[in-house]
Amino acid sequence: METKLTRIAEKARENPKLKFTTLVHLINEETLMAAHMGMPERKASGVDGVSKAEYEESLEANVKDLVDRQG
Repeated sequence: METKLTRIAEKARENPKLKFTTLVHLINEETLMAAHMGMPERKASGVDGVSKAEYEESLEANVKDLVDRQG
């Protein structure tokens, strides 16, 4: 997955006017888990009031639910 993201970043840097039609195929359990783990520990709560630590208590279930709600 990292390779795909790296290639997209390279294309965007090479051609700033390039428009991507969709990136939703890159949002999955793997990328969401990686994004969560890469967040600083002391990150502020989200708009839902849930902190990173609280979200992490049921991380796999929360991420699965998020992906399922994408449709």
